[in-house]
Amino acid sequence: MFDFYGTVVDMQSGLEEAIAPFLRARGSQRSPGQLVTRWRRTHFENSMIDALLQREHTPYRVIGERAVSYTLERHGIDHTPADAAGLVAAIERLKPFPDVPAALDRLRGRYRLAVLSNGDPDMLERGVAFAGVPFDRVISVAEAGAFKPHRAAYAKATGVIGAGPEEVCFVANHAFDVVGAKAFGMRTAFVNRRGVPFGGWQYEPDLVVADFASLAEALS
Repeated sequence: MFDFYGTVVDMQSGLEEAIAPFLRARGSQRSPGQLVTRWRRTHFENSMIDALLQREHTPYRVIGERAVSYTLERHGIDHTPADAAGLVAAIERLKPFPDVPAALDRLRGRYRLAVLSNGDPDMLERGVAFAGVPFDRVISVAEAGAFKPHRAAYAKATGVIGAGPEEVCFVANHAFDVVGAKAFGMRTAFVNRRGVPFGGWQYEPDLVVADFASLAEALS
């Protein structure tokens, strides 16, 4: 079971490519990379707040538009709601990391492959199709009504695929997602493309790899 954004598809580079012409058109000298990093961090913070409130689940797209608007406003960049919506829509057109397709093809013969993502169902449908990497199941946390790493998201996913937590290896590029899955009882693999420390969590990953090629080799 895989996280999608940032694990299967290259979210940082893809969004930098999307926001760069937007910034040029407005005469902004701001770094696309820095803005995307702040946008993504703001989105993450807002989604965690939404999950902790335990009220009605806010769609991923709505939180994304709110996060990018906040980021642009903070940096004094004029924009409209339509601009924010257009930038968030770029999330549906992200390319997979180069090593992903071959690795998934190698794993497909041994495992059922699923996605569990914070994205909305419609965004995931378009995003998975654009990436061109098929999965047996694509599950949105909208079905659970809570963003990862809330326990309800992993519980819903195992229910959907009809497997116990111990039968699932959850793969993510984000430490928080690995921690959430491991705490729920899943086995976990941390794809550490950036070579960063995992942190002092008691829920350590079962496997740490540098990329998907190494993941496929380890699990084959």
